[in-house]
Amino acid sequence: MQILPAIDLRGGQCVRLRQGDYAQETVFGDDPAEVARRWVEQGADYLHLVDLDGARQGHPVNGDSVRRIVQAAGVPCQLGGGLRSEEHIREALSWGVERVILGTRALLDPAGCESMCRRFPGRVCLGIDARQGRVAIQGWEKESDRSALDLARSCASWPLAAIVYTDISRDGMLEGPNVEATAELAAAVAVPVIASGGVTTVEDVVRLARHGLPACIIGRALYEGRIDLRVAIQRGREAGREQ
Repeated sequence: MQILPAIDLRGGQCVRLRQGDYAQETVFGDDPAEVARRWVEQGADYLHLVDLDGARQGHPVNGDSVRRIVQAAGVPCQLGGGLRSEEHIREALSWGVERVILGTRALLDPAGCESMCRRFPGRVCLGIDARQGRVAIQGWEKESDRSALDLARSCASWPLAAIVYTDISRDGMLEGPNVEATAELAAAVAVPVIASGGVTTVEDVVRLARHGLPACIIGRALYEGRIDLRVAIQRGREAGREQ
């Protein structure tokens, strides 16, 4: 079980939203690079970055912050938010991130998304963000009629690095992850699935690991001190080895 601390960027600051609602924002730091260093010092070997401004505007925005994070962290980073085209992907990769996350594009233009995945094999993750099992798009501000499970199955043959599955209803709410839905999706595809949304306690990490999930993303619970990252990493690895 690999744990990826989340660093969400808005206006160059490190923030967290509740259920993706831009009106429910908490600022946790004005120096995201320093935040990144802190998580790495505590054992993180991969970071999850989100350009919230980019997600809303449909193109990358916080490039300067991303570059500083990559340089300061010294560990691989993945970036999502506002990546809609090959140009956007190339721009993000030029900032030094290891892989990018595509979400909205996969639903609106699956053929184009598949083409980009094949152009950058192993460098693209599919971000599936769902509310009550239905895929949400465009910075979580719109919902589709497509089920998350159906979308995952339709994209499973692409050369994806991973699928990042986020239950929006749990995101930032500190109510625990949707383990059952995440495990169901992971069982339906051969692509590694990263759990996201609602991870609040070390026991949540253990539960995900025992269901065979290879990784999870943790945000608010780390920033509010509800989870000790070092302990979570150790317990997650132990639970993962039990499988």
